[in-house]
Amino acid sequence: MAEPTNTPMPTAPPTPRSTSPAPAATRPTSTSISSSTLSPPKPTSTATSLPIVGGPLGSKPIVLHIGDPIKYNPETYTEFTTQFEVVRPSADERQRPAFIQALREKRWGDFSAIFRPFWGTGGEMGNWDAELISLLPDSVRVFASAGAGFDWADTKLLGERGIIYCNGGLAAAEAVSDFAMAMIISTFRVLPYCLVSSLAGPTTFQECHASATARSHNLRGHTLGLIGLGNIGQQIALRCSVAFGMDVAYYDIQRKAAALEAKLHVRYRDSLEALVRESDCVVLCTPAGTGHIINRESLAWFKLGARFVNIARGSLVDEEALAEALEEVRLSNIALDVHANEPNIHPRLLEFARDRAMLTCHNAGGTVETHVGFEELAMRNIMAVLSSGQAITPVNLQWLKTNFVA
Repeated sequence: MAEPTNTPMPTAPPTPRSTSPAPAATRPTSTSISSSTLSPPKPTSTATSLPIVGGPLGSKPIVLHIGDPIKYNPETYTEFTTQFEVVRPSADERQRPAFIQALREKRWGDFSAIFRPFWGTGGEMGNWDAELISLLPDSVRVFASAGAGFDWADTKLLGERGIIYCNGGLAAAEAVSDFAMAMIISTFRVLPYCLVSSLAGPTTFQECHASATARSHNLRGHTLGLIGLGNIGQQIALRCSVAFGMDVAYYDIQRKAAALEAKLHVRYRDSLEALVRESDCVVLCTPAGTGHIINRESLAWFKLGARFVNIARGSLVDEEALAEALEEVRLSNIALDVHANEPNIHPRLLEFARDRAMLTCHNAGGTVETHVGFEELAMRNIMAVLSSGQAITPVNLQWLKTNFVA
């Protein structure tokens, strides 16, 4: 796998990125993540060797493991536990009031790292905000978590405390990109209508067979607009340009290298408005941001009858405005894997689920291979930071302070 290229949008401060090479145009022979592919990046001017503060003199550094036990990578975990003392709070201890009390009383000692290998567990204490972060011991150097998004953690405040936050987007990129392709195809081929009609009996089947053609289009020759060109955006771009013959454009606050653009067959647009105005289908695939990127103003830029796909964060979309655009038929079709108020889906959007909206349950990254990668990557990030200070997938180096004093 390539090194990560985290891509914030204008609503979030810039995030340092490594230069991700384009994924190969050929299908990989293996989906496994090895230690060699998860080596720390070569030292840069922003990298700093951090002193490691652990338990008593001569003891191993302590890692606070929040969430379920390891499931997929026993060999790496053996290496991990050889280097560190791993402490895993119980589910009850991870509830916010109990977790706060444990931090206050230093129940787990002066731990050096926080390890969250799974997305489904380990978040019982809620958002990592000033209340939690202020209680962390000064010894903490790295927080490595599953998941591509990190809007639940104040990564700026973590950096100011001298803590590198590492996400799991690298491990999820292939699964999310594959899922995005299904959603893009859905918007061009009215798949919700076709699927629902197949279950409704012979008459509806025949009606769909006769009428879906007029609403369906090939992907080839249409313009795909990517908001964000990180690891996921790059893989979507390659699939759409090479396999489906689409014209792919992108907007990112930091333009990619010309060689990467050429390899991905993508064009850069210098504003969100410019991108949206020329796109037949817009895909939101940025890993971070605050506020609404897709709102009434930006929806007004969409072509009449354009399509929209969200595999990023539900909070980045004004769903009321999106529902209005569907109701007024300014948008023809949408596909949303993420929603603003999960596990609840906006009721006005649900009305289109039988026809013009593919709505899924935050499933894009949910594969066995992704979870294997989450687990492996989080351990490798911690081992890398605590041995050399060089993280593999850092997202907050621009805020990192190495001289923090509580």
